[in-house]
Amino acid sequence: MGFFDFGLKPPTKKQRKRRTLEENKRRGKSTEDQVEMSYRMSGYEVERTGRGHDFKVTKRDIFTRRVISSHHVEVKSGNAQLSPLQKKTKKKKRNYRVVREDPYFFF
Repeated sequence: MGFFDFGLKPPTKKQRKRRTLEENKRRGKSTEDQVEMSYRMSGYEVERTGRGHDFKVTKRDIFTRRVISSHHVEVKSGNAQLSPLQKKTKKKKRNYRVVREDPYFFF
């Protein structure tokens, strides 16, 4: 509630929940962008993937273009938990990484 909000009704529980979910979504997207940029700056090729993880990152030899390493990355910000599908994917794959970071800033 701001300084000039006299007489206005406080937000309902549903509005507060919606605002929180929108903020979490923005924070998560910002963190994903940050991690993607850091992988790109480290020389990895980054590719968005479908369900179960966010990215597939690949490191190649600069001369032969052979794949040196490749793994799937799931980005989590704050205290976010893995979904059941992500837990299942993590168990199944050896090259699955969960990166937990907080964004430097988000909008």
